[in-house]
Amino acid sequence: MSRSDHHKGRGPGNAAVVWALFFLCLIPEAVLAGADLGLWGRPEWRQTAWAYAGFWSGLLGNWRPNYPFQALLMFSSYGFIHASLSHFTLNMLTLFSVAPPIVARIGQGRFLALYVASLIGGAAGFALLSNAIAPMVGASGALFGLIGAAIAWEYDDLRAEGASLAPVGRALLLLAGLNLLLWWAMNGHLAWETHLGGFIAGWIVARPLDPRGGQDA
Repeated sequence: MSRSDHHKGRGPGNAAVVWALFFLCLIPEAVLAGADLGLWGRPEWRQTAWAYAGFWSGLLGNWRPNYPFQALLMFSSYGFIHASLSHFTLNMLTLFSVAPPIVARIGQGRFLALYVASLIGGAAGFALLSNAIAPMVGASGALFGLIGAAIAWEYDDLRAEGASLAPVGRALLLLAGLNLLLWWAMNGHLAWETHLGGFIAGWIVARPLDPRGGQDA
């Protein structure tokens, strides 16, 4: 955590940027979940949200967008809507589990930069590796980017200490195994391409964002 964060009493557990990202995902999910349950609106609202905010590979080809610049905006908008309430819940639990030590290391401003870069990287991975005609939604691309950054820093720290890199290898194997298990459990309906793209993006930007004892801007 930066010195300024210590002085202002903003610990990583209650970082404003993490709560802001949570609410940006919570608000649309609350509206859509209520519609799913028939509390308001129509059940079709979720499909409409996917149509306008999801990532559609076809829009990078010859598909007609629903509004100007949709093919560009979907590289970020997809990360704030989810497939279901359970999908949202799992991702938000992951956010609050993974984010605090990262905010502690690089501060809130750099954390937000890491999150955005990972979000875009996840979309890029899906665009490059998937030929799915269904939309891709959810925050997991950004979350895997946070994990990628954390593992990259662990790799650097272990090397600097001359310690074994086995923990990094175990973490990578665990992530690969988790994705394989989820892919199997979801009958192949897992956007692993997004996870991979987000992870790589997070790993790449981890070093330039690490202040190495400096203060957060």
